[in-house]
Amino acid sequence: MDKLVLYFSYSFVRYALLVGVMIALCSSLLGVTLVLKRFSYIGDGLSHVAFGAMAIAAVIGLTDDMVLTLPITIISAILLLWTGQNAKIKGDAAIAMISVGALAIGYLLMNLFPTSANVSGDVCTTLFGSASILTLKRSEVILCMVLSVLVIALFIAFYDRIFAVTFDENFARAVGAPVNVYNLIIAVIIAVIIVVAMKLVGSLLVSALVIFPALSAMRIFKSFRSVTVCSAVLSVVCTLTGILLSILSGTPTGATIVAIDLVAFILCVIIGRAGAR
Repeated sequence: MDKLVLYFSYSFVRYALLVGVMIALCSSLLGVTLVLKRFSYIGDGLSHVAFGAMAIAAVIGLTDDMVLTLPITIISAILLLWTGQNAKIKGDAAIAMISVGALAIGYLLMNLFPTSANVSGDVCTTLFGSASILTLKRSEVILCMVLSVLVIALFIAFYDRIFAVTFDENFARAVGAPVNVYNLIIAVIIAVIIVVAMKLVGSLLVSALVIFPALSAMRIFKSFRSVTVCSAVLSVVCTLTGILLSILSGTPTGATIVAIDLVAFILCVIIGRAGAR
């Protein structure tokens, strides 16, 4: 406890906890929608696209990779939405195609045009998240907070529309709702969440931050609102626990958070089965 109190006196720890809570909250909100629409893999696909964009930003010498990563990921999310509705290219095939291609190009660029002597370390950090929460800068904290607030505001504003296209997209289209516009908003929000969450857990683990809380909440609750609220609470608790444990034990932050999410999922499965009996 004394060690924990000492760490709380440092600004970088407070930054990590603040950003972690906001990222966890944002990630969990649309996780329920992605799972119900059977589009869970999109988080993984977009994170690979973001990895490729970050590699390009590093090669051309951009000090702030978010300038390039965010628009490329948003465009890719829109393309995934469009190709997923194409009869010739199904959603899962489109995600696999774009994600694998972006991951390969990113890794190739980082090897052809290395920006440091430790290319393997740079790749590992980008894929699995930074091993230290010291890497969060004040400018990154502010940007993450602004984007997180924007995502939460959009979700609240379009909650009813998101609910409609999640459960019965065909009916929503039949009654004249602009389904494509709502799906576009969902895609943009997901892209922003992925780019922001990569700062905490890395590109390979970011989909777990989106999907695990939703899957855990679904083991206990049945209604959309209850699952969404429970998912948000679980995500925030697991993220805070993971960050604190990584501080005390010196483990990688992203991997620790995902491990806690996995434990929470197992507990929710047990609770859900016990309640069913």
